[in-house]
Amino acid sequence: MKEIKNICCIGAGYVGGPTMAVIALKNPHIKVTVVDINTERINAWNSDSLDELPIYEPKLAEVVSKTRGINLFFDTNVDKAIDEADVIFISVNTPTKMYGKGKGMAADLKYIELCARQIAKVATSSKIVVEKSTLPVRTAQAIKSILDHTGNEGVEFEILSNPEFLAEGTAIDDLLTPNRVLIGGGDTEKGQWAKDVLVSIYNSWVSRDKILTTNLWSSELSKLTANAFLAQRVSSINAISELCEVSGADVSEVGLAIGADERIGSKFLKASVGFGGSCFQKDILNLVYIAKSYGLDEVADYWEQVIILNNHQKRRFANKIVSTLFNTVSGKEIAFLGWAFKKDTNDTRESAAIYVADDLIEEQANIRVFDPKVTEQQMLADLDYLNSRNSEENSKALKAYKNPYEALSGVHAIAVMTEWDEFTTYDWQKIYTEMAKPAFVFDGRNVLDSKSLEKIGFEVYSIGKGKSI
Repeated sequence: MKEIKNICCIGAGYVGGPTMAVIALKNPHIKVTVVDINTERINAWNSDSLDELPIYEPKLAEVVSKTRGINLFFDTNVDKAIDEADVIFISVNTPTKMYGKGKGMAADLKYIELCARQIAKVATSSKIVVEKSTLPVRTAQAIKSILDHTGNEGVEFEILSNPEFLAEGTAIDDLLTPNRVLIGGGDTEKGQWAKDVLVSIYNSWVSRDKILTTNLWSSELSKLTANAFLAQRVSSINAISELCEVSGADVSEVGLAIGADERIGSKFLKASVGFGGSCFQKDILNLVYIAKSYGLDEVADYWEQVIILNNHQKRRFANKIVSTLFNTVSGKEIAFLGWAFKKDTNDTRESAAIYVADDLIEEQANIRVFDPKVTEQQMLADLDYLNSRNSEENSKALKAYKNPYEALSGVHAIAVMTEWDEFTTYDWQKIYTEMAKPAFVFDGRNVLDSKSLEKIGFEVYSIGKGKSI
């Protein structure tokens, strides 16, 4: 087997940065270069202060500190890294297409195609090209076609699919101790060789029985399917949460009871204001589009319902706030605890907080936000992306605070939007004293002790519980 000396990863985002840092840590004999055309992002990765890395992820700074400048490098010279690499990971964004055919559902593959064309143009020696981004089934065929028809003479490419199964907030642990690594490739002799090469890289720290090898199409579809199944569980328990509220059941108790069944399991059965993140919605919409493109309308309708329920959960949370505050939030101060889509990350993509805030601002509420890792600039950018109103209106309606007690002082209501652990440690008696009365708390993550808060004097509304939302 050819000795692998250089790895290049195109894309220094939430997947590329952490994944390559761990690969570099566990393969000290391999030079790993992460490249991106975003100079600001690369500068952040190279910052002297590890607190300024562009991504917040527990344990990431520690891994980067052990490898950066030794065998892990971040650079903007994409062509040089491509030419030197034996293995090239493509880890660029594949957002939902917002134009033309497939608008609102299909994955936008323009960045993937641009990468393929750049690799073909630059590469002067044969390469293994690895799809790390989440892609529709049979994307590898398109990449292979571009590389074979536009590449330099004598240069050969083998395409592999190696989807990530990281959960933000635990990405480094997921990389260090994965429950599986999936590698899809061709069944030819060269295809098998390419799979063996990638297996050997992961096998430096992952046991061989946890490295699964499949054909390309199975690997690509497995990633979409995994996210669809997880999102389905969230929407399922959220659907039950609404039934709990009108029937007097407690969704936490229901989740505990059904999760004790080994056939179901306990994970992803916590009711909430709705799922967010870069993958779930995008991947399900992609799955829906693929099913429709093959004429599988019933399959498409089934998976689309997961998204419909998730959107409903966010809307009804906002509606509950409005109805509880005497059917008007106009001019009222509503504080959000959390803006990131989940704890232990600064990622806000598709966060429920964005959509709930948008609905409340439409009702002329003023939104105050405290999130330990998300900036006001990012919050406003998230609202602006929705195009519900102009930037000036959003900046007047939303203000971020660096101190939670300042954010909560004098507000009419508090909405817990992210399950940051620190929210449970606050001095809630102090918060109650300084709030407008009645003092309302809307726990969108079911993380607070509602009975204790009620003893203080709060009116508490929790997802799926009794009088709650």
